[in-house]
Amino acid sequence: MFDEGPSILVGPNGHGKTNLVESLVYLANLRSHRVSSDAPLVRQGCEQAVVRAEILHDSRRLLAELAIVPGKSNKARLNRTDLKRPREIIGALKAIAFAPEDLALVRGEPSARRRYLDELLCARYPRFAGVRADYERVLKQRNTLLRTAYLAKKTGGRGPGGAEMATLDAWDAHLAAHGAELMAGRLALLDDLAEPVAKAHSRIADGRAEVTLTYESELGDGLTADRDVLEARLTAALAAARSKEVERGSTLVGPHRDDLDLVLGSLPVKGYASHGETWSVALALRLGAFELLRADGTAPILILDDVFAELDATRRERLAEYAEAAPQTLITCAVAGDVPDRLTGARYDVWEGEVKRVL
Repeated sequence: MFDEGPSILVGPNGHGKTNLVESLVYLANLRSHRVSSDAPLVRQGCEQAVVRAEILHDSRRLLAELAIVPGKSNKARLNRTDLKRPREIIGALKAIAFAPEDLALVRGEPSARRRYLDELLCARYPRFAGVRADYERVLKQRNTLLRTAYLAKKTGGRGPGGAEMATLDAWDAHLAAHGAELMAGRLALLDDLAEPVAKAHSRIADGRAEVTLTYESELGDGLTADRDVLEARLTAALAAARSKEVERGSTLVGPHRDDLDLVLGSLPVKGYASHGETWSVALALRLGAFELLRADGTAPILILDDVFAELDATRRERLAEYAEAAPQTLITCAVAGDVPDRLTGARYDVWEGEVKRVL
């Protein structure tokens, strides 16, 4: 069991440091912070991977277990009781991880920023895991119908008939309802998240420029977390886009196409920020999320996966201040000297998948 405060895992690349912390991230979010599919998480030649963690919070112990089965449904248990759906395990463990891959939050595609919002939303309110799953299910069904209509027109068919359009109308209603609930959750989250992220960035970057977060949607500006209003606007937008969607065979409106706009000072971060500024904003997004969850009453585990070697001296020290103050931090590194001296917690050597405490 890891102690309170910092725990430092040291070992060469490829020996299992990231595997260990990745298992905790997956248990918290049902997604890896490193890869987009489950197959790489399972040892070659094996059918599944098993994550098992004993969580201690306020003197209460909780045993969480998760079987990861690529291509099939995962299985989850809490205190040896089977759960109906794997997503019901979300919330048992809270973790915020920062890794070099997080530069994609700033430089990458909108999907990375949507994922960031949705994972944090589900960590705060686990019921949104069901909302997200329902939306993705409806989106898949609607896209299948649109694709069928697109292929019919492309091959010289008549295109969608009255019955098909009536079916599409029904999927529109479902998409608008689930999409509005997901968007309302994201917008409410963003209202709470903006200040912690701005404060974290000011601390990391010595207050050089303020970072602001704005929700970008096909529905336009001025959106608020009013579910009924959002559902009405989504319904109207889907109707307006109907002909274009049939032509392209894909859903062009909804939260699956939205983005989180990041602005530093008066300029967009993407395309204008320097390498160091990009690191600062990415750090601020993760540390702001950490502070938000801690303010809710349960401090998450802070995971820093091979990041100290990537940072300059100033950002290392700022990040070390957060790691030192967090109730529990797991830090991985290839060289112990990459971690600031002030982080003097327990140390573990990692070699060929074996973890051994040395301090």
